[in-house]
Amino acid sequence: MSFLLPKLSSKREVDEAIKGVAEKVLVLRFGRDSDAVCLQLDDILAKTAHDLSKMAVIYLVDVNKVPVYTQYFDISYIPSTVFFFNGQHIKVDYGSPDHTKFVGSFKTKQDFIDLIEVIYRGAMRGKLIVRSPIDPNNIPKYDLLYQGI
Repeated sequence: MSFLLPKLSSKREVDEAIKGVAEKVLVLRFGRDSDAVCLQLDDILAKTAHDLSKMAVIYLVDVNKVPVYTQYFDISYIPSTVFFFNGQHIKVDYGSPDHTKFVGSFKTKQDFIDLIEVIYRGAMRGKLIVRSPIDPNNIPKYDLLYQGI
């Protein structure tokens, strides 16, 4: 389903998306089109893109084509999903140590829709971090890897 969503393939395109998307949540999915979990997430994103079109814009970013952002967001697991609002990085408290990105795929379409609604409402009120509405059992668990320390 990754062919249904627009792709950003350079640092300049990602920069323009971050600066250019106004009054909507910008969703950047970092991953690879050939990865099975990325394809599962892309399916959920594609199916919800139309329903969330008034609140969110979704782009796919290949980790190999934009290494600057891959390194900046410390993306060591794919897929990783990062959220912005009016050029500001929005953090989400998932009950894990990392609030900068969602790692893995969402279990259901409704989990993703609920998360976007919470991010949108919080960002409209000026919040830079929001609490995840997703059931903790539906959030993939992983160990943080600190590279270069």
